[in-house]
Amino acid sequence: MSFSTVSALSPLDGRYAAKLAALRPLMSEQGYMHRRVQVEVAWFIALSDCGFAEFKPLTGGARKYLMGLVTHFSEADALAIKEIEKTTNHDVKAVEYWIKSKFEARPELLAAAEFVHFACTSEDINNTSHALQIQAARDKVVLPALDGLIAKLREMAHQFAGVSMLSRTHGQTASPTTVGKEIANVAVRLSKAREQIATVKLLGKMNGAVGNYNAHLAAWPDFDWEAFSRKVVETPAPLGLGLSFQPYSIQIEPHDYMAELFDAVARANTILIDFSRDIWGYVSLGYFKQRLKKGEIGSSTMPHKVNPIDFENAEGNLGLANAVLRHLSEKLPISRWQRDLTDSTVLRNIGVGFGYATLAYASLATGLGKLELNDEALAADLDASWEVLAEPIQTVMRRFGVQGAYEQLKEVTRGKTVTAEALHGLIRSLDIPEAEKARLLAMTPASYVGKAAELASRI
Repeated sequence: MSFSTVSALSPLDGRYAAKLAALRPLMSEQGYMHRRVQVEVAWFIALSDCGFAEFKPLTGGARKYLMGLVTHFSEADALAIKEIEKTTNHDVKAVEYWIKSKFEARPELLAAAEFVHFACTSEDINNTSHALQIQAARDKVVLPALDGLIAKLREMAHQFAGVSMLSRTHGQTASPTTVGKEIANVAVRLSKAREQIATVKLLGKMNGAVGNYNAHLAAWPDFDWEAFSRKVVETPAPLGLGLSFQPYSIQIEPHDYMAELFDAVARANTILIDFSRDIWGYVSLGYFKQRLKKGEIGSSTMPHKVNPIDFENAEGNLGLANAVLRHLSEKLPISRWQRDLTDSTVLRNIGVGFGYATLAYASLATGLGKLELNDEALAADLDASWEVLAEPIQTVMRRFGVQGAYEQLKEVTRGKTVTAEALHGLIRSLDIPEAEKARLLAMTPASYVGKAAELASRI
């Protein structure tokens, strides 16, 4: 069977392949190889500037050529590395050999070829490559997608700030709010979660086989290898890697920062699962209608249906994303002794976690773009729920010392169909100032929204 989207094992590379085009170059195996080449080249060039008699500073032409290997890294290059790996059965060594193969017919580089991967353990290359992949995925895909959702939610919060809506606590009618305020709640939560994702420092270590610079010091005992390693890790690209330096590690970078990041993304996803379910419910209640798309079918047998599939797809894919991300955050910080290999295969699934999240964000954006407010349904629901005014009436009664205020309202409203007339009759009978009676008589479920409109408008 030849590979195509319909023969892909994962829907991320099958059914949904086109929707993940921005993520694939960053988190695929080709993307991983690309970052490995970047790290090896940055280390190699930096070594040439250390002042070692055995490795003179590279010429400008050599540096430009090496940087070109990174800039122009292609699928063909990735396949060439895979071909070498068939012999080495070691992916990092295959990258090293591929780089060295590019030195042929270049005497300056050929003479220095043994400084490629000098004193490095494979994990020095891998941990920094993963960090670079994560950095690109976070900054170029995940955060922009969340920013788009936050901007849309803020826009909707402002647009619907004054549109009254019946609340439901425990699934029962409750004090009214506004559509905008409920959306504002999500926007605020998501904004905070987004900032937590953005502020996680992405770490890298380049300190040898067990984190002690053993081989480095064996070669040059008097050189400050820790300072050099920090410089390579922290110097912005293209001269360095632009990561935060990890000074303490075993063979592998401990991956605690990854756990922190993946937990932060999962937290944002959980907020969006909550939101997806709420919007699904509001569509079911008729508060929102969905804009029709010509030719689209909601059910194979029920022609009338317009299903909230975008929010259902988002909920499902957010759940898948969190299942992967939470396993990563729980597993990756654990390694037997100075290292075991259980992290290696797991790390290759970072793109899967980000992929399902990215897919969900796109579904949510699509779904939000289809929503149309159904003012009539919102108004009708409020007008059928006069019992929610029991709260303000009994609160005003308590202000003026009316005994048993709560109990009186409970008696006439709990579990009963309450009409405006019945409430107005009760209000007129109260021993409270006439001005307060007038204020309560003027109140409707739609007007009893507190500061909801103000809160929604100011986010």
